[in-house]
Amino acid sequence: QVQLVESGGGLVQAGGSLRLSCAASERTFRIYNMAWFRQAAGKEREFVAAQGWSGGSAYYADSVKGRFTISRDNAKTTVLLQMNSLKPEDTAIYYCAARSNGDNNWAYWGQGTQVTVSS
Repeated sequence: QVQLVESGGGLVQAGGSLRLSCAASERTFRIYNMAWFRQAAGKEREFVAAQGWSGGSAYYADSVKGRFTISRDNAKTTVLLQMNSLKPEDTAIYYCAARSNGDNNWAYWGQGTQVTVSS
């Protein structure tokens, strides 16, 4: 069982930056693929970014490509989401998710952290 705890959300003006952090409880963190999703008010949850267990290739939604960067520190069992050039449309609750390498479903989720971008 993996427990995920997000932090780092808050209020920022458009054009600003925030860094989200997700701490995982699992000692075998390194074998999990990690991702960030977000859900804006009245909308469905959507994919933001993901990175494989090895920390190599990263994948991004088109809407955040070039502005957001996902990274992980396996020694600290932490995954980060650096968000730059934030826009009001980035306002959402951001969730960290994990799945075992080879699984199709994101089985583990954090409680979410609110990001609000003012115009």
